[in-house]
Amino acid sequence: MLRHAGRSPSAGRLLDSHPPRGKTAAMIVSDARGADAIRPHIAHGPAHDPVMTHDPVIALEHVYKTFNDQVAVKDLTFSVQRGEVVALVGQTGAGKSTALNLILGQIKPTSGTVSYTHLDVYKRQQSDRLIPWRTACKNVELGLEILHFPKQKRRASAQEWLARVKLADVHHDKYPHQMSGGMRQRVSLARALVVDPDLVLLDESFSQLDQVTSKTLRGDFLALIKQLKKTCVFITHRIEDALEMADRVFVLAAPGEIKLEIKVSDADRGNPAFMTEAVSRIAGAMAAGLHLAEGTTGR
Repeated sequence: MLRHAGRSPSAGRLLDSHPPRGKTAAMIVSDARGADAIRPHIAHGPAHDPVMTHDPVIALEHVYKTFNDQVAVKDLTFSVQRGEVVALVGQTGAGKSTALNLILGQIKPTSGTVSYTHLDVYKRQQSDRLIPWRTACKNVELGLEILHFPKQKRRASAQEWLARVKLADVHHDKYPHQMSGGMRQRVSLARALVVDPDLVLLDESFSQLDQVTSKTLRGDFLALIKQLKKTCVFITHRIEDALEMADRVFVLAAPGEIKLEIKVSDADRGNPAFMTEAVSRIAGAMAAGLHLAEGTTGR
């Protein structure tokens, strides 16, 4: 277990910290339940009940992060189980990106701790960030090149993963400018998964696609994540994305506080009453936090 710690409020000293290391670290309930299964979790500073799971692979405990004395994340406490998909949803300035970067280890908490098992991590950002002078297949091979896989193995693995993300063979040798936005995102996801990371972090990865393409790609990606038993944490401002993909949804509001937790099962997704109530509760929690955003710098 690695622990990434900030300045302890009680000890008043900087604790040792170690960011997650692995092959890749790149900038990239079964029963049906009704609406009464949605239970709000309101964060009220250090006294609130932690949103923790048993035997987590990631755990944030009373994490605060400030930038130039402005609070971006306040008393953030939650954990993630291996194989779980967790969504952090909120308006711009709610602290979503800060939370994701704390998990990745790119920034240190001002106080509190971020703990994790030894994970290989891949972060996907909003844009596909494909290399323009490399074909789809060569873009997917990139991580394997860095890991010194032999050329033949790289090519075979890249082609296999392009097929698994449902990109037709005819597009494998195309350059990014020759592909649609949805195709490029499929290539980017194949590049993320070909290196077999334990944890995938998504930063608004479907937000720049049209509604139909986004919905299709979300479904395909989620099916792969579940099949491979990968752990995934993603941030989004779109309620639909969160409810369609996540096992648990956390609503953040400025300055980076958890205002609501909702657990979602496949049976829940097929229950219109549950989904309608969930959308209403999430939208309400997001709206309630908007007036707090003025004068804060949650990211």
